[in-house]
Amino acid sequence: MATVSLTGTSWSAEFEPTQEWIPTDPIPLEGPVSATLQGAYLAVDQLREALGVAFAVDERGTAAGDQEQEADPRLTTKR
Repeated sequence: MATVSLTGTSWSAEFEPTQEWIPTDPIPLEGPVSATLQGAYLAVDQLREALGVAFAVDERGTAAGDQEQEADPRLTTKR
């Protein structure tokens, strides 16, 4: 399971990793959004990949533990 928190709007959600991908087109944003992704390595990687379909993802930092990782990407409109 991965958890994502977005700053600017207090929004948080939990996601279960799955092999089913739902294709999507890029989604416009009014401005950059900072996110924090936290969870198991596979779950965070899959969530990062899914976000990369809809947004431009700029990695700002990561922290790794034994079984979990945290990533702090910045999301912008994909051009």
